[in-house]
Amino acid sequence: MTQIESATLRHDGARAVRVGLIGHGIGLSRTPGMHMAEGRALGLDYQYDLFDLEHEPGADLAALLDRVEAEGYAGVNVTHPFKQVVAQHLHELSDAARAVNAVNTVVFRDGKRFGHNTDYWGFATAFRQGLPGADKARVLQLGAGGAGGAVANALLDDGVQRIEIFDVNRASAERLAGDLAARLGADRVGVAESVEAARAATGIVNATPIGMAAHPGTPLPEDLLHAGLWVADIIYFPLETAFLAAARARGCRALDGSGMAVYQAVRAFELFSGLAPDPTRMRATFDALDPTTHQGRKPHA
Repeated sequence: MTQIESATLRHDGARAVRVGLIGHGIGLSRTPGMHMAEGRALGLDYQYDLFDLEHEPGADLAALLDRVEAEGYAGVNVTHPFKQVVAQHLHELSDAARAVNAVNTVVFRDGKRFGHNTDYWGFATAFRQGLPGADKARVLQLGAGGAGGAVANALLDDGVQRIEIFDVNRASAERLAGDLAARLGADRVGVAESVEAARAATGIVNATPIGMAAHPGTPLPEDLLHAGLWVADIIYFPLETAFLAAARARGCRALDGSGMAVYQAVRAFELFSGLAPDPTRMRATFDALDPTTHQGRKPHA
């Protein structure tokens, strides 16, 4: 029996799909609104629940997964700090999840748990659409966390010739660089000694939390930005971070985090429901959501 066939039906015949998001401080996420609006547009009884474990010391991820699966959820999105540890509780991983070594979408199907990484697909799609013709010779990526792994893999798979990773936690940068080198070759990846590596870059990606409402500022000195660079930021709250504003003021092409946020949700919706969503409609929902009505601080599912 397929996932679609096994889904419950309401009394009026609408197919019920129940999903959720597990993480810390997730109240600002626009993902629930995008999913539920698209579900309604496609005639589904679509419910998206939040499981914020930030204020539940000792919360058991394994027990929560057991519970939501037993309650008939189609799956869950997973965000910080569970994107890597959740893999221990799954049966199979997609190619992207294995490459990135992180999972942000879990699908329950036929008694098994399948892990996916839609951040990878989301950033890749946003990058191709938002920065066509970008110079891919040498990219500096700031940040080596779970989202950073998705971004770095997407960039290299999209043709970036070399990427250098900088993180204030050097061990994190070295781990990500090692994973990338093992998959794609040591000549295509390195660890940057400092943000001064921006001077030799053709593009810069901010995959750190610096620039979020709760972490104001820029991830590198503004005088390292110059015309001819392209820059990208995965943050979407606010959309125009100080980093992007400074880059635009210096003549850089700039990409905000909204595309990644929308397209990761587009792919996750399809995985959960088995239906193809309308990306344009989901983008319109994203734009219409007012983040000031939410509480929390994490921007990505």
